Amino acid sequence: MDTDDLGVLTEKVPIGKWVANAVDFIKDQLFHELRAFSEAIGWLLDACADFLGLIPPLLFVALVAGLGYWLHRSIALVIGIVIGLLIILNIGYWEEMLFTVVLVLASTVVCMLVGVPIGIAAAHRPWLYRALRPILDLMQTVPPFVYLIPTLSFFGLGLVPGLIATVIFVIPAPIRLTHLGISSAPRPLLEAGRAFGASDLQLLLKVELPHAMPNIMQGITQSIMLSLSMVVIAALVGAPGFGVPVVRALATANVAQGFEAGLAIVIVAIVLDRIVKQSGRRKGRRGTAAR
Repeated sequence: MDTDDLGVLTEKVPIGKWVANAVDFIKDQLFHELRAFSEAIGWLLDACADFLGLIPPLLFVALVAGLGYWLHRSIALVIGIVIGLLIILNIGYWEEMLFTVVLVLASTVVCMLVGVPIGIAAAHRPWLYRALRPILDLMQTVPPFVYLIPTLSFFGLGLVPGLIATVIFVIPAPIRLTHLGISSAPRPLLEAGRAFGASDLQLLLKVELPHAMPNIMQGITQSIMLSLSMVVIAALVGAPGFGVPVVRALATANVAQGFEAGLAIVIVAIVLDRIVKQSGRRKGRRGTAAR
């Protein structure tokens, strides 16, 4: 190999070329399958957004406020939800909000459905978590823009590449938090359960999962917040939502439009966070009172 005067190799290791060749190979071999998957998921997400769009905005606000009151019996929370959603309606970002909520909820559901079982398996198998930890670090460290390049090649423009990139960025959080909750289950309780003949499944359902539930709920809130942080990035590959006006405001240096879109993102983040997080705490207080 060639070296310079300092003895450093001058021949470049073609890491990028290897990755590009791998992406091209996958795209060539599975092009029709990937595009069919993209069209199916895109149709489903668009259908969900269209369904929410059929609900009159004021009725939608009333339904969300009613859900908040039913979960928490908090008038202050209901007032905050109503004021926040009416502000979004007034400044003209209602349709963008619906697409954003669909994207955030879809990515959160996927992350929890995949992340929780992986976290449980990693807690029961330390070797698995040791193998996953550098991968999780890589997924959270690599800039999300890097994910968009292959996902754009695989799935084309639209919601789907934004969803995939969001899931890759978000899923380490529920995996880590579920692993933490399961692995920190009290050993005396586990040993007592085994002494009474409980199976591994019974220990999981009766001891480990209840103990890990606060961590799992925190994983849900973390997934929502991280998904919202990806809204603007997803707009760069054609995903509708709050990211579109933010990107337009950045391109035109429109301070007013950028502030309004940012305010709408903050309102949605606060509403979703309060509903989910307080619901989990309330359930925890109910369980404590019952015991």
